[in-house]
Amino acid sequence: MSDRTAPVVVIGGGIAGLLAAHELARHGVAANVYEAGPRIAGMAATHTDEDGFSYDVGAHFVTNRFMAALGMRAACRTLPRYGEVVRLGPDRHPLYPIGLLGVPRFVRSAIWEKVRRPKRDLLVAADRFRRDFGRALADEVALPLLEAWSGLPADELSSSVIDKLPTSLAKTIWLRAAQRITRRAVMIGYCKEEPSATGVFHVYPEGGIAAICGHVADGLASPVQVSSPAERIYTDGERVIGARIAGQEIETSTVISTLPINRLSQLVEGTDRLDRFRRFQFRGLVLVNLKLTGRQLLPEVIVWTPKGFPYFRVTEASLAMPWIAPEGKTMILCEFGAQPGDDVWSLSDEAIIERCLSTIGPMIAGVRERFIGASVLRQPLGYPVFALDYEPDRASLATEGTGIAGLHSVGRNGEFDHILMEDTFWRLRRRIPGIAQEHLKATHDHHVMSRPR
Repeated sequence: MSDRTAPVVVIGGGIAGLLAAHELARHGVAANVYEAGPRIAGMAATHTDEDGFSYDVGAHFVTNRFMAALGMRAACRTLPRYGEVVRLGPDRHPLYPIGLLGVPRFVRSAIWEKVRRPKRDLLVAADRFRRDFGRALADEVALPLLEAWSGLPADELSSSVIDKLPTSLAKTIWLRAAQRITRRAVMIGYCKEEPSATGVFHVYPEGGIAAICGHVADGLASPVQVSSPAERIYTDGERVIGARIAGQEIETSTVISTLPINRLSQLVEGTDRLDRFRRFQFRGLVLVNLKLTGRQLLPEVIVWTPKGFPYFRVTEASLAMPWIAPEGKTMILCEFGAQPGDDVWSLSDEAIIERCLSTIGPMIAGVRERFIGASVLRQPLGYPVFALDYEPDRASLATEGTGIAGLHSVGRNGEFDHILMEDTFWRLRRRIPGIAQEHLKATHDHHVMSRPR
């Protein structure tokens, strides 16, 4: 690499930005990572409180395959179990997705919909769910969860929100059997970019999910520059020519951004090509961690609650990771869909904790007697909302990118997609070689053009 090759500017010191810099280094391209906040990791933060409970911001599960690719497999513990169920009523918690096939009305409805509805593309999420899964399953389970999760009615959402299992039903059954045989949490439909297999299972790194960011950051040639917000990205109308970070003007031909795509558009100068992304919306979350005495209080690690509860999902992560809670104690995470400023978001911590305690009794008997304490986190960027209103622009971002040469938007927020940490890694591993070649060529061409004649 030429000494005159300007480094790539990476905006964001979370997992996506760090992995982008890591992959660029593997292909001989230097990158400088800038993080607006006072520390790295972003949403991958891990906390341990004064009572000895350790928890991550959001539910992060990673696999042995991902950790091995980063050279961290030896520093991980294997999860003994992982599963998801849907609460249909008291003592009715069919396993997702196989258990739902054992509900007769769901099966009858699905068959009927296949017969009566013509095989054609459906643009509206409500129509697509009903056609693919049957009206009963859609109306009783899928659509209520989708609406609580996204904050919009299902007839205002694009059908592209449907995230089908990347494995067949037969393979799902086989992988479930492998979980029981091996007594470890074999991955099922967790990663879209790489296939499921009996040898791919969930693990947890020592030090928590934040340790992944620390490990990747330690391996970079240049330290992450924290408290360094991106202020401008300059273009000549066609491609990137520079950036301003924390008041410093930087010449570069390549910027990799992990910012929410609707915010990125506000930083770009010299073109209006990104203006169409400003309408994109993210659904916020209010996350309540209840610390309780006892363990195995839920029937499975994750319980989806399509009706009867104010939160759409409840998680007992210590069933999968016993070490994150003290002996004889557990944590229950209740997830509320919310937006900054709405009624749920504006509740005090005490009020939202009370809402959990007053409603979770049907699932956890004696919850008040078990209660030790709780914490509340408000996350304004929970999930991308696939609204019909801007679906053509969302699809364009997925296939064509930003439309500006040298400007790449990556990660869940940057790509505006429902992807998890491991998917981010495999996507970057496939994209970075092309980005690296493009950057080296653009820098070389700039130097040639700049030489005196």
